[in-house]
Amino acid sequence: MIEPCGYQYVYFLLRSDHLPAREMAAQLGMEPDESSVKGSKRESPPVPAVHSWRVVCRDSGLTVDEQVDRILDRLEPIADRIAALVRVIDESEGEGLTSTLQVVRYLNDEDGDQHQRLGWHLDRRALEFLHQTGAELDVDEYGDD
Repeated sequence: MIEPCGYQYVYFLLRSDHLPAREMAAQLGMEPDESSVKGSKRESPPVPAVHSWRVVCRDSGLTVDEQVDRILDRLEPIADRIAALVRVIDESEGEGLTSTLQVVRYLNDEDGDQHQRLGWHLDRRALEFLHQTGAELDVDEYGDD
């Protein structure tokens, strides 16, 4: 699927093989913007492959930096609870990709020109949050080629 020119969004994801999103929400004291239930689309092999809890920023016209800030504004107050939940999941399921800050960008341009918002960075606040919550950063960028 080709997205509109310059479409991008950011989300923070918690995932687990065994702990459903509703349980994650209960432990965090925060409902997700989006969630998935392991095996809800297909049981074997399961699709989705894991349970997930997500907080998402799809606000258009913002830079990646600004979208990350919007996510952090919402999650920093519960960062200690996120970190504790990540530790519990990692201890019971083995360390893995339990928490991730995901950046998704579609860099298509109708005229074939380079996208205007190519540069972005993570400031100290974002890096400290990622470290505190044991999160990884994953960036997916797509273009026409």
